[in-house]
Amino acid sequence: MKSDQTALLLIGYQNDYFSPQGALHCVIEESARLNNVLCNTATLLNAIASSPVLSVATPIFFTSTYEELTEPVGILKTIRDVKAFQSGTFGAEMSQELQPFAENILEIPGKQGFNAFDKTNLDYLFKKRGITNIVLAGAVTSICIDSTGRYAHERGYRVTVLSDCTSARTSFEQNFYCENIFPLYAEVMSCTELVHCLT
Repeated sequence: MKSDQTALLLIGYQNDYFSPQGALHCVIEESARLNNVLCNTATLLNAIASSPVLSVATPIFFTSTYEELTEPVGILKTIRDVKAFQSGTFGAEMSQELQPFAENILEIPGKQGFNAFDKTNLDYLFKKRGITNIVLAGAVTSICIDSTGRYAHERGYRVTVLSDCTSARTSFEQNFYCENIFPLYAEVMSCTELVHCLT
């Protein structure tokens, strides 16, 4: 996998998911802890810091009134109900463990749903940079990671999902997606395996 044609796409690395004080921490707490997701992601970012790999974060932000959400259901309704990811709040900020790498991470705003490409200029950015490989990390495995991965695959990108840098709602769900769903359209590997694959 050529480093200069690869983008690491960081999804949901925000305090409302990953901080113990986060409004939605309980949603992914078990999976994130068992996978050691934050530590693994920080290790990966450190390993690729001097490489041409493009690191991109797509945080999700809402206004205090959640006017962006029209009759939300499921997780988006929960986000509104618990007042998560409000722009300018602690919960919307980048996870503390990733902040030391912030100047190496390009932040692309606009995400307000599951698919990181929707309402963002990710596709334009990747095509402009000659990106052909997209590596997915973050939360939530069965929602944003899966939605983004499928979309990227359908647009012709080669997709890789990092099994130890993604968090699901339960450890069972994490394993199920990594073993049965992602292999249908993507490669699944650990962050260490990824580093060894980069050229």
